[in-house]
Amino acid sequence: MELLKLWASEGAQSGWLLESFSYAFMVNALLAALLLGPLLGGLGTLVIAKRLAFFSEAVGHAALTGIAIGVLLGEPAENPIIGLFCFCMLFALLLHFVRNRTAVPYDTLVGVFLAVALAGGAALLMYVARKINIHMLENVLFGSILTITDFDLWVLAVSCLLIIVTLIFTFNRILLASISPDIARVRGHHTHFYDYLFVMMITLVTIAAVKIVGAVLVGALLLIPGATARLLTKNMGSFVLLSSLLATVSCLLGTLLPMELALPIPSGASIILVAASFFLIATLYRIVGKS
Repeated sequence: MELLKLWASEGAQSGWLLESFSYAFMVNALLAALLLGPLLGGLGTLVIAKRLAFFSEAVGHAALTGIAIGVLLGEPAENPIIGLFCFCMLFALLLHFVRNRTAVPYDTLVGVFLAVALAGGAALLMYVARKINIHMLENVLFGSILTITDFDLWVLAVSCLLIIVTLIFTFNRILLASISPDIARVRGHHTHFYDYLFVMMITLVTIAAVKIVGAVLVGALLLIPGATARLLTKNMGSFVLLSSLLATVSCLLGTLLPMELALPIPSGASIILVAASFFLIATLYRIVGKS
């Protein structure tokens, strides 16, 4: 890691890399973007296929409560990873469990859980307000490249590796269970198992992405690149590849542009705005193409 930062710094001083690469935090942020982009883009295609758009938003908002619980239990205010991970995973699994055991419409259920998580987070933050800086809360909500440490990168890398290895062996089955659960059951696949597995992957990547994209916006990065790719192609393979490419480019440009243009925009907001601009262009392309 240090060698990479030294190489980037020398490149910036020599002039063949942008000046931003001379900062160690910027190298960390770009590495995080390169790890996160393809994964969010790929998972986003399954989120769209399974109609779980609102679910990823709810998990992102639950991160606020998880961080407050972690700080209350004595974790460092800068990185309460255990409280964040345990609460978000419990939140996601409980939501999915209740969904499978009741007849309440899924969007209604997610809305209820989201509201409870937000209310709980707001209440707990009153107790931990003395232990945290108010800017830390902004970083959690909207992301900040300044707060990404080497430890965060290792957590992100391990999370990405786990999810990619799992997807290699289960992607087709998860997709089949999403599109046609009856056929999946006839073929002997345990659809509930794959549903829970997918929910755990979405939760894991959401937790890993909170620092760079922010709790409020991480769900959007799961959706927008996939929605853009859906406008441009109907082939499943191209859909996944294009979504991953768009998410990666959005992460890289959204991280670099505020630094290069000296814009006071949080990294999460910048990444989502870049992704949204791709969506706008793709939408215009489709409208003009049809007319």
